[in-house]
Amino acid sequence: MWSVVKSVLAALIGVQSNQKREEDFSSGRPAAYLATGVVVTLLFVLLLIFLAMMAAR
Repeated sequence: MWSVVKSVLAALIGVQSNQKREEDFSSGRPAAYLATGVVVTLLFVLLLIFLAMMAAR
């Protein structure tokens, strides 16, 4: 699972290599990448909301 998280984070910030991307697509586990992507994106949005609330104080 850690490999999936690292891959999703690398893709999120745009530093994932083409070779790693091809490995991800050939692994046959799209549900794991999709679920991890949704969770990471949700956490990122919540972090931004939290930071905005802290800055507004």
